Amino acid sequence: MVEPTIPEAPLGPSDDEIQAFQRATRDLIGVALRSVELLEGEVSLPQLRLLLVLNDLGRSPSSRVAHALGLGASSVTRLADRLFASGHITRGSDPHHRSVVTLELTGHGHRLVARVLQWRHAELERILTRLSPEQRAATAAGLRAFHQVVGEAYTAELHGLVAL
Repeated sequence: MVEPTIPEAPLGPSDDEIQAFQRATRDLIGVALRSVELLEGEVSLPQLRLLLVLNDLGRSPSSRVAHALGLGASSVTRLADRLFASGHITRGSDPHHRSVVTLELTGHGHRLVARVLQWRHAELERILTRLSPEQRAATAAGLRAFHQVVGEAYTAELHGLVAL
Protein backbone atom coordinates (compact mmCIF):
# COMPACT_ATOMS: atom_id res chain seq x y z
CA MET A 1 0.00 0.00 0.00
CA VAL A 2 1.32 3.41 -0.99
CA GLU A 3 0.99 6.07 1.62
CA PRO A 4 -0.32 9.42 0.42
CA THR A 5 2.30 12.09 0.19
CA ILE A 6 1.90 15.00 2.49
CA PRO A 7 3.04 18.27 1.02
CA GLU A 8 5.96 19.74 2.85
CA ALA A 9 5.35 22.85 4.87
CA PRO A 10 6.85 25.91 3.24
CA LEU A 11 10.28 26.73 4.51
CA GLY A 12 10.64 29.83 6.61
CA PRO A 13 12.70 32.74 5.40
CA SER A 14 16.45 32.44 5.50
CA ASP A 15 18.60 34.78 7.56
CA ASP A 16 19.80 36.31 4.29
CA GLU A 17 16.20 37.06 3.22
CA ILE A 18 15.41 38.62 6.59
CA GLN A 19 18.57 40.73 6.39
CA ALA A 20 17.53 41.92 2.91
CA PHE A 21 14.22 43.15 4.37
CA GLN A 22 16.04 44.77 7.31
CA ARG A 23 18.27 46.66 4.86
CA ALA A 24 15.28 47.65 2.71
CA THR A 25 13.53 48.99 5.82
CA ARG A 26 16.56 51.16 6.64
CA ASP A 27 16.84 52.29 3.02
CA LEU A 28 13.19 53.35 2.76
CA ILE A 29 13.27 55.09 6.13
CA GLY A 30 16.42 56.83 4.93
CA VAL A 31 14.56 58.20 1.89
CA ALA A 32 11.76 59.45 4.16
CA LEU A 33 14.19 61.09 6.59
CA ARG A 34 16.26 62.70 3.83
CA SER A 35 13.09 64.34 2.57
CA VAL A 36 12.90 66.20 5.90
CA GLU A 37 16.39 67.61 5.27
CA LEU A 38 15.17 69.50 2.20
CA LEU A 39 12.94 71.55 4.52
CA GLU A 40 16.08 73.06 6.10
CA GLY A 41 14.53 73.32 9.55
CA GLU A 42 11.24 74.86 8.41
CA VAL A 43 9.43 72.14 10.36
CA SER A 44 10.62 69.33 12.61
CA LEU A 45 10.00 65.63 11.94
CA PRO A 46 7.11 65.50 14.46
CA GLN A 47 5.57 68.57 12.83
CA LEU A 48 5.96 67.03 9.37
CA ARG A 49 4.24 63.88 10.60
CA LEU A 50 1.28 65.98 11.73
CA LEU A 51 1.17 67.73 8.34
CA LEU A 52 1.28 64.38 6.52
CA VAL A 53 -1.59 63.06 8.64
CA LEU A 54 -3.66 66.16 7.90
CA ASN A 55 -2.83 65.76 4.22
CA ASP A 56 -4.31 62.25 4.35
CA LEU A 57 -7.26 62.98 6.65
CA GLY A 58 -8.21 66.49 5.58
CA ARG A 59 -9.89 68.76 8.12
CA SER A 60 -10.03 66.71 11.32
CA PRO A 61 -10.66 67.02 15.04
CA SER A 62 -7.39 67.35 16.93
CA SER A 63 -8.31 64.20 18.89
CA ARG A 64 -8.39 62.19 15.64
CA VAL A 65 -5.01 63.61 14.64
CA ALA A 66 -3.62 62.71 18.08
CA HIS A 67 -4.88 59.15 17.70
CA ALA A 68 -3.43 58.85 14.18
CA LEU A 69 -0.03 59.99 15.47
CA GLY A 70 -0.18 57.93 18.64
CA LEU A 71 0.24 61.08 20.72
CA GLY A 72 -1.60 62.68 23.59
CA ALA A 73 -3.85 65.66 23.02
CA SER A 74 -1.43 68.05 24.74
CA SER A 75 1.42 67.00 22.43
CA VAL A 76 -0.72 67.62 19.36
CA THR A 77 -1.78 70.98 20.79
CA ARG A 78 1.89 72.03 21.16
CA LEU A 79 2.72 70.86 17.63
CA ALA A 80 -0.39 72.58 16.27
CA ASP A 81 0.48 75.83 18.09
CA ARG A 82 3.82 76.00 16.26
CA LEU A 83 2.33 75.01 12.89
CA PHE A 84 -0.47 77.55 13.30
CA ALA A 85 2.05 80.29 14.13
CA SER A 86 4.12 79.40 11.05
CA GLY A 87 1.05 79.43 8.79
CA HIS A 88 1.04 75.71 7.95
CA ILE A 89 -2.35 74.88 9.53
CA THR A 90 -5.54 76.57 10.57
CA ARG A 91 -7.68 75.86 13.58
CA GLY A 92 -11.41 75.71 13.50
CA SER A 93 -14.32 74.26 15.38
CA ASP A 94 -16.94 71.67 14.60
CA PRO A 95 -20.26 73.41 13.95
CA HIS A 96 -22.07 70.60 15.78
CA HIS A 97 -19.70 70.45 18.75
CA ARG A 98 -18.22 73.85 19.53
CA SER A 99 -15.72 72.43 22.01
CA VAL A 100 -14.09 70.27 19.31
CA VAL A 101 -11.00 71.89 17.79
CA THR A 102 -10.34 71.00 14.17
CA LEU A 103 -7.06 71.23 12.30
CA GLU A 104 -6.59 71.73 8.58
CA LEU A 105 -3.69 72.40 6.24
CA THR A 106 -3.35 75.88 4.77
CA GLY A 107 -2.12 76.45 1.23
CA HIS A 108 1.36 76.86 2.72
CA GLY A 109 1.02 73.51 4.50
CA HIS A 110 -0.25 71.78 1.35
CA ARG A 111 2.69 73.16 -0.66
CA LEU A 112 5.20 71.93 1.94
CA VAL A 113 3.70 68.42 1.96
CA ALA A 114 3.58 68.39 -1.85
CA ARG A 115 7.25 69.43 -1.99
CA VAL A 116 8.24 66.58 0.36
CA LEU A 117 6.17 63.98 -1.50
CA GLN A 118 7.43 65.18 -4.89
CA TRP A 119 11.03 64.96 -3.66
CA ARG A 120 10.42 61.41 -2.40
CA HIS A 121 8.89 60.46 -5.75
CA ALA A 122 11.87 61.90 -7.64
CA GLU A 123 14.36 60.25 -5.28
CA LEU A 124 12.72 56.83 -5.58
CA GLU A 125 12.62 57.28 -9.36
CA ARG A 126 16.33 58.17 -9.35
CA ILE A 127 17.17 55.11 -7.26
CA LEU A 128 14.91 52.73 -9.17
CA THR A 129 16.32 53.74 -12.57
CA ARG A 130 19.56 52.13 -11.42
CA LEU A 131 17.77 48.75 -11.49
CA SER A 132 16.96 46.93 -14.70
CA PRO A 133 13.29 46.91 -15.74
CA GLU A 134 13.14 43.24 -14.75
CA GLN A 135 14.59 43.96 -11.29
CA ARG A 136 12.16 46.85 -10.77
CA ALA A 137 9.19 44.68 -11.77
CA ALA A 138 10.33 41.85 -9.49
CA THR A 139 10.97 44.25 -6.60
CA ALA A 140 7.59 45.95 -7.02
CA ALA A 141 5.86 42.56 -7.21
CA GLY A 142 7.65 41.45 -4.05
CA LEU A 143 6.69 44.63 -2.21
CA ARG A 144 3.05 44.28 -3.30
CA ALA A 145 3.03 40.67 -2.08
CA PHE A 146 4.64 41.72 1.21
CA HIS A 147 2.02 44.45 1.68
CA GLN A 148 -0.78 42.02 0.84
CA VAL A 149 0.44 39.64 3.56
CA VAL A 150 1.01 42.41 6.10
CA GLY A 151 -2.18 44.31 5.26
CA GLU A 152 -3.30 47.82 6.11
CA ALA A 153 -4.31 46.80 9.63
CA TYR A 154 -0.70 46.03 10.59
CA THR A 155 0.31 49.68 10.75
CA ALA A 156 -3.18 50.96 11.55
CA GLU A 157 -2.95 49.13 14.87
CA LEU A 158 -0.01 51.40 15.76
CA HIS A 159 -2.49 54.28 16.26
CA GLY A 160 -3.78 54.82 12.76
CA LEU A 161 -1.72 56.16 9.91
CA VAL A 162 2.01 55.88 10.27
CA ALA A 163 3.09 59.18 8.84
CA LEU A 164 6.73 59.38 7.91
